[in-house]
Amino acid sequence: MALAGSYSAMGGCTFMIKRAMADSDPNAVSEQHRVIPRREVPLVPPDAIASRALVTVIAIMTFLASLTAGAAIMVNGVSRDWRQDVSREMTIQVKPTAGRNIDQDLRKAEELARETTGVAEVRSFSKAESEKLLEPWLGAGLELGELPVPRMIVLRLSVDTPLDAAQLRASLARLAPGAILDDHKLWIERLGTMSQTMVLVAVVIFFLVLIAMALAVAFATRGAMAGSREVINVLHFVGARDSYIARQFQRHFLLLGLRGGVIGALAAVGAFILASLLSTRWMANFGGDQLEALFGTFSLGAAGYVSTAVIAVAVAVLTGLTSRSVVFRHLQGLE
Repeated sequence: MALAGSYSAMGGCTFMIKRAMADSDPNAVSEQHRVIPRREVPLVPPDAIASRALVTVIAIMTFLASLTAGAAIMVNGVSRDWRQDVSREMTIQVKPTAGRNIDQDLRKAEELARETTGVAEVRSFSKAESEKLLEPWLGAGLELGELPVPRMIVLRLSVDTPLDAAQLRASLARLAPGAILDDHKLWIERLGTMSQTMVLVAVVIFFLVLIAMALAVAFATRGAMAGSREVINVLHFVGARDSYIARQFQRHFLLLGLRGGVIGALAAVGAFILASLLSTRWMANFGGDQLEALFGTFSLGAAGYVSTAVIAVAVAVLTGLTSRSVVFRHLQGLE
């Protein structure tokens, strides 16, 4: 059995040598050798246990990378919607002032806002509604009648006509000294900073996952080369081109990367679809509104699905290029 195995390996090595010589110089192999059909023995066994393990690792890495990219896309989209909504609104806060009637100041501020060009809608909060806004910070069931609770007026801005905020502030200061106009610029800047930070963290995690996957492919390539060291050395020393040898490994690992990338991308898409279906149940539980505010309805959209497909293809290409680079470095060390 050992003799038969050695003879089979030598036969495969002989065929690989002839194939490599033909690839380098088509005239290097005689016509007799071209006519006789021989079974090609690949440098890398296609169904090795290490190959299946590498497919699993690539699938997991692609899954994590797709989840990270999808989360970044969703957070960025939700943050953009937040900023658009906040930028289309302003609030007037009417504070109780000594010697003045807060209800009269509230009516004056509301009438002034309705007459201002650029304001599409005005909504005044009642005293009970204003007190209810403090519940997330002070808790429910508190008696706030003795506290100087400010009254709120929400202004919905017109899309077509711009608002002169400076003029409105000056008019409020003259007619209702306790009224303060807030354009939410500070909140818009904070929302933008928060979303940019989260996207940056997601990008860092994404590249760390890709680096870890590249290292795994490099180790797998070295292991595959160790199993075919004799054949590789013979091919190299008989004059086979390095590109021919590297192409055998690149093709093998490219297919492994494509298989693992597709599996991981499909798993990530399934996870997002499942999260979107379960989001309605989560929203009814405690903390669901926070999840909805951060991730929306967990819907990737067209951009998310396209990015997942791009990640799967990029993972396959990265796997093939990493394998090719490792083989070239090994062959250069033999010279």
